Amino acid sequence: MTIRLIVCVLSGIFLLAAPAFAEPVSNTNMVILKEKLKADKKLLIASKMDLTDAEANQFWPMYDDYQKDLEGINKQLVQTIKEYADPFDKGTISNDTAKKLLNEALTVEEQEVKLKRANTEKLGKVLPGTKVARYIRLETKIRSLIKFEMAQQIPLVY
Repeated sequence: MTIRLIVCVLSGIFLLAAPAFAEPVSNTNMVILKEKLKADKKLLIASKMDLTDAEANQFWPMYDDYQKDLEGINKQLVQTIKEYADPFDKGTISNDTAKKLLNEALTVEEQEVKLKRANTEKLGKVLPGTKVARYIRLETKIRSLIKFEMAQQIPLVY
């Protein structure tokens, strides 16, 4: 059951992370899907974290804040992908555009690392190191799979 849940969560998160590649969906349906996927991801994290009640009371508000911050990073990443896809669909990308998009992509990655480091430090104040490492490992795996799926959709610059 856990593997099925992981596959469903990751598949859904990929769909949310890459709307530039998806068919148009009604706003209501997208909101419902997004909320369902957030809940499924939270369920997956909860099933793997083995938190005490005291730990859970401190962890979940931090988790929610981190997810909100990640959502902002996801939006920046999707915007960068869209900015890449538009000129690529027209034929070629100029050197200036390629450099600009590369810098934007690197900035997004830097922001994500800074956010992860800050979150790790906050969590380290309320959770044992093993649980912080477990959570960060889970988040990293989920984000790596999302990025892998996205990378398969993005053509190389020629």
